[in-house]
Amino acid sequence: MSTDQTNVRQWGEFLDPIPPSDEFLTLNFSPDRANRLQRWRNYGLSADFLGDYFATFFPGNEADDGLSQRDTIKGSVSYIANELLENAVKYSTTDHDCPIIITLHLYDHKLIFETSNISPLPTTIEYEDFIKVLKQKDPMELYMERLEKSALENCEASQIGLLTMINDYQAQFGWQFSPVPGSEDLIKVTVMTHLSVEI
Repeated sequence: MSTDQTNVRQWGEFLDPIPPSDEFLTLNFSPDRANRLQRWRNYGLSADFLGDYFATFFPGNEADDGLSQRDTIKGSVSYIANELLENAVKYSTTDHDCPIIITLHLYDHKLIFETSNISPLPTTIEYEDFIKVLKQKDPMELYMERLEKSALENCEASQIGLLTMINDYQAQFGWQFSPVPGSEDLIKVTVMTHLSVEI
């Protein structure tokens, strides 16, 4: 972790600034609670759109298992984008008019998802506590612990989607937590998700 004088905290594989890319796409979503609840299905559709869009940059020839690289990229991008969007929406505040943003950047050997939202301070404290645990534990071990806890307590396990992205897609993560100017209890959370690919 690195901390500067403005209390901006960075963890993991966070690039600041992010390198320029020739191909990128940005989607913005309203932070309004009514719109968020009414349009929940749209987040999945938006994730599928990102998958369809970026899959076109990859070969469509079938691999030995019957799936082309294009199909694999489409599925990976759709899943990761959907998880990132749902988390951003779920943990966003409605007390700020900043949109929820997801940008996908394409490079020669990787895709970088960049998601940002405004969260209440207590939420971000819990998130950073989880990141600290993640840095110290094996992601698969942590995944199994979360599933067991969920089964025992009959509740939804937190951060299962993030752990799935790490374990199943070998995604790497970077995070930045930035105080929102003029507010003592709101934090801008930016999540950077790296997915290795070959064009």
